Amino acid sequence: MSVKIVVPASSANLGPGFDSLGLAVDRYLTLEVLDDEASKWQIEHDFGPKIPNDERNLIIKAALALEPKLSPKRLKVTSQIPLARGLGSSSSAIVAGLKLAQYFAQTAYTTEDLLQVATKLEGHPDNVAPALLGGLTVSVMLNGRPHSICASFPAEGLLAYIPDFELATKESRQVLPNELSYKTAVRAGSLGNALVAALLTNDLALVKELLEQDLYHEPYRQKLVPHLQLLRKLAHEVNADGTYLSGAGPTVMTLIGPAKMETLIKKARKQGLTGKFIKLEVDTLGARVER
Repeated sequence: MSVKIVVPASSANLGPGFDSLGLAVDRYLTLEVLDDEASKWQIEHDFGPKIPNDERNLIIKAALALEPKLSPKRLKVTSQIPLARGLGSSSSAIVAGLKLAQYFAQTAYTTEDLLQVATKLEGHPDNVAPALLGGLTVSVMLNGRPHSICASFPAEGLLAYIPDFELATKESRQVLPNELSYKTAVRAGSLGNALVAALLTNDLALVKELLEQDLYHEPYRQKLVPHLQLLRKLAHEVNADGTYLSGAGPTVMTLIGPAKMETLIKKARKQGLTGKFIKLEVDTLGARVER
């Protein structure tokens, strides 16, 4: 019996929900078990020579972090999630490895166990939580443990603009300030709180305003992603419902009705944006095992 593990992409932060909010979307990493009794760990992929094929691979490292005694397996991974683009490529790999270990381990690991290990490996829960749980997630660290609340997302279209260049999370985090003033921190937190309330009550008019008011990261990352302000301006012209930097970037996500998407894409092309536009939907299932 073949085993496949499917993990959705994720879009984190949603503007002022920095390191807390995340959304699972319908682009997927698929991990297939070719041989569950292999003599050594091996993983087939087409990501190029920089991505390891052995125990150094992030998927296998994650599996062994959860279950160190897991027997070697021959695996194959394919992914629709672009690397280093702000759509949770590393989180999807981590979650895939953890679901693999959960499936084959003798110990009964819970979803909470997986979330804890995933957060430790990734550094924060904003991407791993939606990849694991699906839908909209609101996450927080309490006493060293991640807690994630699952919620539904307003019924609105998502349009991702994925530029032609990569942006490593480490590089994107280096431009962030070490501290904020008390006044700014209070304001930033209030914006994030209000955004969660607006999302949960389907108040798209308020969501539209709040998505673009972040004070935590977007003002500092703009120089790395100059297309953010351009896309935001063009989205305003077609009355979209807000634009934000997905994760650490460089992908930019716009909440927009399907009927307006082609108009926005045409406007962007006229302004010289040559990257890829992808129409997305929310994934509500999260990581799952298919047999």
